[in-house]
Formats: sequence, C-alpha cells, structure tokens
Amino acid sequence: MKHRSRPRSRWISRLTVGLAAFSAAAVQAGADPISAADETSDPATSKDKGRYSLFHPTPPERMRELLPDRPDKTESPYTVDAGHFQLEMDFAKFVQDRSDRVHLRSWNLAPCNLKLGLLNNVDLQLVFDSSIHHRIEDRAVRSTTTRSGLGDVTTRLKINLWGNDGGQTAFALMPFVKFPTASDQLGNDAVEGGVILPLAVQLPGGWGLGLMSECDFLRNDETSSYHSTFIHSITLGHDLFGKLGGFFEFFSEVSRARGSPWVGTVDLGLSYGLTENSQLDAGVNLGVTDSADDVNPFAGLTVRF
Repeated sequence: MKHRSRPRSRWISRLTVGLAAFSAAAVQAGADPISAADETSDPATSKDKGRYSLFHPTPPERMRELLPDRPDKTESPYTVDAGHFQLEMDFAKFVQDRSDRVHLRSWNLAPCNLKLGLLNNVDLQLVFDSSIHHRIEDRAVRSTTTRSGLGDVTTRLKINLWGNDGGQTAFALMPFVKFPTASDQLGNDAVEGGVILPLAVQLPGGWGLGLMSECDFLRNDETSSYHSTFIHSITLGHDLFGKLGGFFEFFSEVSRARGSPWVGTVDLGLSYGLTENSQLDAGVNLGVTDSADDVNPFAGLTVRF
C-alpha cells in the first residue's frame, strides 16, 4: 500500500496484529453494534446474524447490500458477510506524471483485493499488485528506464464497530501490513503498515458521504528509519438513474518525511450494478498538486460469491 531497522518492522507488525485482535475481541464480547430500532425495523438485521461465521455462512437472503471499497479511494466501513468471498479488481490502471523533464508512464494489469468474511463484522483482505510496468524518461540526461514485474502484497483486517447492518452511520477499524514481494525494484523491500478509519454517513436526498483518516508507517528512502504519513479523504455519492451511480472525491496525503510535499487529487467515477452480487465501475483521479500523479484512469469490477 503505499523503508528502518528489522526491530521496527517487527514492531509495526505486532502493533497492527495486536490492535486488530483486541478490537475484534472487544466487538465480539460487547453488545451487538446494531441498534434496537434497526432490529425491529428490519428482521434481516436482527442480532442473531452474529452467530454466522466463516464455517457457518450467512444465508443469501440475509446478506447485506453489496458495498465494496472501490471505486473511490475512500474505504468503506462495511464488511463482507460471514462465509462469503468478494473480489474487487481493476481491469487495468494507468498513471501518467510529468515533473520537470521526467516523464512517468505506469500500467498495472488486474490488481485485485480478495476478501473473506470471517465473522458478521470482520473480514480479511489480501491486496495484490499483480502485473506492473513502469517507463521513466529523463530528458535531462536522455535516459529511459523500464521495470516490469509483480508488486507488493498487503494484508488488511476490517472490523466494523457499528452500522454494518443498519443505521445512518457506519464506522470501522482497518489495520494493515504490507509485505515486500515486489520484483525488479518496483517496491522498497520493506515491511510497512498502518491503520485506516473509514466512516459512512447517510445524508438526506439519497446522498452518501464517506470520510477516511489513515496513518501509515513507511520506511525512509535514504535510511532504515520510519516516518508517518497521514491520509484524509472525503467522497460524496448519489444514484444518477437506474443502477448507475456517481461519486466526487477529494484526497489528501501529507508525509512527515523531510522535504515531502503535499499530495492532493480530485477523483471522479461511475458505478453500475449488474446484479445484487456484481458491479462495474470506471473513473479518473486527477492531480491538483505538482507532487501528485497528473492523471490516473481506471476501470474495474466487484463480484461477491
């Protein structure tokens, strides 16, 4: 997902896993996050959904609406129903960026997020950057560098704390760890991690608001120490007509690494519901700061099993 010594890498992994385990235990031991009003208004959201698990899947008639993390960058607080799989992937992503006399073009074919519902409010995610091709032209020195191969793998655990099956708001805790599996110098050969906090709010008039805060612990390029990076985003979505919906998003990334500039993008996209368990989407991310990629179009698919 987006280089310090071996002890700090282990510390990141232990902190992330420990935080996830503590949160999951707290949610399971405490009261069900669904309110009594939600329980009485819709039998499908009753408390006994908590009895479903990986080995006791949620029946199809009791599954919640398909609410994937894509296509915007703002993650969703909703989890995959227990015992079910969900595939979220791009058919292809393209990135173009011009900075001074350096021109970057990057293609990423079929990156995907494979999700597995562990409990009614917890899912496990594996994010793969499958096939990447970078081409960098440095016109100042008249050189061209190309790199191709596989990217890193990121594991994420999403724990919904409330609103998974009803209510005007929903919130989740999502720790993650990135493992350095990239080839051909496409990664930084470092274990990195962080935590994501997504919030969803149902607004009047059929509008949906998504908010996300994220803190990453990333390795410095020049040394083996780590620095923190803070990400914030806000997205607004609405149905346009029929099964077609659209969103508008602002994304911001600020790093505490010395000399790091602010990264900002404005993102636009559409999604189309094919069935109750599948969705197509497409969009573009546009850089609004010099440090951001100039343009990043994408198109993808979500399928639930």
